[in-house]
Amino acid sequence: MSNVRTSARTMASFGATSARPEFDDAQTRNEAPSESFGSLSLPWQTIAASLDGEASAAFREFVQHGQRLSKELANRVAESVMRWALKHGATHYGHWFHPLTNVPADKHDTFLARGLQASHVPIEQFPGSLLLQTEPDASSFPSGGLRSTHEARGYTLWDPTSAIFIRADGGTRTLCIPAAYVSWKGHALDHKTPLLRSLDALSRSAVAFLNTLSGSESCSGIVATLGTEQEYFVIDKAFLASRSDLLMTGRTLVGAPPPRGQQLEDHYFGPIPARVQAFISDAERELLRLGVPVKTRHCEVAPAQFELAPVFEEANLACDHNVLTMDVLRRVADRHGLACLLHEKPFAGINGSGKHNNWSMATTEGENLLDPGADPEKNLRFLCSLAAVLHAVDSKNEIVRASIASAGNDHRLGANEAPPAIISVYLGGALEGIVEAVASGKIADVKKLAGVDITARLHMKRELTDRNRTTPFAFTGNKFEFRAVGSSENCAWPMTILNAAVADAFQDLKGRLSDKLKKGARGEAALELVREVFNETKRVRFEGNNYAPAWVDEARARGLPVNSNTPAALAPLTVAAKTAFLVEQGVLSREEVQSRFEIYAERYIKIVDIEAASLGEIARTQVMGAVEEQIERTARATNLLKQSGLPGERHSAQLARTAGHLEALHAAVEALESARGGLHHGGAVEGMQAAADHVLPAMAKVREHVDALEAIVSDDLWPLPKYREMLFQGV
Repeated sequence: MSNVRTSARTMASFGATSARPEFDDAQTRNEAPSESFGSLSLPWQTIAASLDGEASAAFREFVQHGQRLSKELANRVAESVMRWALKHGATHYGHWFHPLTNVPADKHDTFLARGLQASHVPIEQFPGSLLLQTEPDASSFPSGGLRSTHEARGYTLWDPTSAIFIRADGGTRTLCIPAAYVSWKGHALDHKTPLLRSLDALSRSAVAFLNTLSGSESCSGIVATLGTEQEYFVIDKAFLASRSDLLMTGRTLVGAPPPRGQQLEDHYFGPIPARVQAFISDAERELLRLGVPVKTRHCEVAPAQFELAPVFEEANLACDHNVLTMDVLRRVADRHGLACLLHEKPFAGINGSGKHNNWSMATTEGENLLDPGADPEKNLRFLCSLAAVLHAVDSKNEIVRASIASAGNDHRLGANEAPPAIISVYLGGALEGIVEAVASGKIADVKKLAGVDITARLHMKRELTDRNRTTPFAFTGNKFEFRAVGSSENCAWPMTILNAAVADAFQDLKGRLSDKLKKGARGEAALELVREVFNETKRVRFEGNNYAPAWVDEARARGLPVNSNTPAALAPLTVAAKTAFLVEQGVLSREEVQSRFEIYAERYIKIVDIEAASLGEIARTQVMGAVEEQIERTARATNLLKQSGLPGERHSAQLARTAGHLEALHAAVEALESARGGLHHGGAVEGMQAAADHVLPAMAKVREHVDALEAIVSDDLWPLPKYREMLFQGV
């Protein structure tokens, strides 16, 4: 066995003797969550409460309505923020933003400055101008053609609606200021800016529709709410040293299935291993201090797979908190000698990981627009809101699909663990019955489902609808669960598209409702509109098994797009008519839409290229040498048998089989290298197509032979940690 693999197995067996928690005091380990919650988080409401009457009111206008801050007030706010940060041990600050890289970015500056006195005594200083805006380089992040190398100026702008927080790592603490990131010309270069625009668009259109529906100005604002269930794998960190594929790409590019995977179905909701529990508990403590309302933890379906979920928040804050959650999971796992894998499919043959986005809409008074109540067929506002969502998902189907497209998600979508790459909506039997009844011009009477007596003492209550885990977009009582988002992705992008699509739907429905109100009573006009929309969106509603092969054919017959991989899914972003709603709603300009296509296409090509290069290196420098040694060992054994007059046919057959796979592996690696050349000829469309049509199939061929050889080569010669070790050892 290779020294690296031996060392990894030994270290994993030993496990981490001690973690290095950032908050290592016994008191915090015994605190109730409410006691430590938000202690390292500074929401805008706390800042406003620290100011006097007029200043507080002016600051609230700045946060809620975008009114400019005076220089004096900006300085007062910044001074207050700095004093809070220094009190909590932060020595540096930085605007924390989300460039289009799926990794948060910030640049740290110290609060230290030269004093203004003649002696120039050093002091801490933080002017309001630096709180509101800073200038990072805009040419070194993906821009999709919006920026050139010689056009480097960019700006980060404080987003006060997301809480300031203190990031602790490596024994240091840094003040992080959530920010939007734009170019000198004002183009969005990040995930946050379009998300904020989409939230404004959704509120604007929904308010206009709801006030038309009620005939009053009773609704003043709408917010999108979001809860993100984050799935991830945990393995011993020692295995990364001898798995360069995991280190370079986040997933294993080779690996034969272990004798035991998830077929016993004994991991889901099973006991969390003690070492992993210690890591999760430390991560939860850090997240709670950061103001992230983590609520749920459990083992997921696959071995070494887990899930964390928070309480619902407003969508902008929830997206920031999810990025922060992924960052904390990675860092805290490392301190425990573990590795947190967020890739959608780190291990072939077992379940992958998703990010289930539980999305809804509420008035600024807290009333959920998607809560049907006890009698949903009588709740006109609910039916109209439901109609708007169905209209959005149906009419913007291809762009919703584009929002979840990535190289990693391609390995997960459509397997028996994740919804297929066909965007459909599941409502559940009872609600679907109401929709069908309304669509046919009737009003259905839906009674609360009767409970079930399980034993003489146990009585079970039932919800109106069952759950459908095969669907990408499911109604789950008072919200929709967008299950198709990839685990490693920034959920701001799919939420931006969903918000914008629903905003556009509300705008369309308002115009149609206004026309109908000219001819009839308000209630009748609204019901007629809902009836029309329910009939128009029938194709997108599917109550069956989305995993069934027949669904693909049925979806095509219905006219639903079936874009099975990233190149096909991203193509609609280049069609102006299909993305016009993003421009019309003020979410993205045409240039920004085109930039997203270029960025995501380039990212797809680069990821596939990195994976192909890593796979070729593993095959050449690790696998082939081990196989050659196995061939020599088998040849010596075969010769000894022959010299002893014993039959050696089986050894000879194994020798031929091993040598055959090795020769085929050499040819497959050469074919892979040749296929990689096609990635860099032509533009983004040609490069993606080359990746999907040639590089990925060539990679599959290399893997086929490597995995076959893993089952032949002696365990002591095989250089790579195996699935059984990574998934079952050390955690």
